Amino acid sequence: MTIHRPDWERNLKMKAWTRGDNDALVRFLAPAADAGNATLKTGNDTWVFNPKLNQVIKLPASMMAQSWMGSDFSYNDLSKSEDLLTQFKHRVIGTATQNGHTVWTIECDPKPGAPVVWGKVTVALRDDFVVVQEIFFDQDMKPVRRMQTDDVAPLGGRPYPVKMTMYPLDMPGQWTRVDTTDGQFNVSVPAWLLTLSNLQNPRQ
Repeated sequence: MTIHRPDWERNLKMKAWTRGDNDALVRFLAPAADAGNATLKTGNDTWVFNPKLNQVIKLPASMMAQSWMGSDFSYNDLSKSEDLLTQFKHRVIGTATQNGHTVWTIECDPKPGAPVVWGKVTVALRDDFVVVQEIFFDQDMKPVRRMQTDDVAPLGGRPYPVKMTMYPLDMPGQWTRVDTTDGQFNVSVPAWLLTLSNLQNPRQ
């Protein structure tokens, strides 16, 4: 993950495991100052581990919008994997062809009473289910963030967005990019892996 600012840039290396749509563990490996920091999501709960403090903290809802590891991604981005499907209504507002693929533009409007922070989200989706772009709008329908796929390549036997960048639109020259260098799918995950015990005392 590369965190870019107009006057500095920081690079982090991480490894992640997921189970279904609701459970995930991300552990940072480098640089040394960040190694060991980890984030665990189990169901609707999100936990972080700070190795310098040797402490596990459960994040309250009030902190979920905060920056994740100083990046342009928030804890909500990590934990709300299904919200776009379950908390929004969808309609196709455009169709185009890009690099030999049909790309649909889908407008996602929150359902009445949905516990979401966005006024709406637009998603550009390829016919092979690769997300090309997401634009996030605030409650005044002003676009405030854009996540775009910069590169798609085969990964684990399927097309995958191996390079994705998040841009805060009110902060020129600022972005965070995630480059995926390796990945496997449909792999059995041991029950102990995505637990609080393994978050604090990793077995691998």
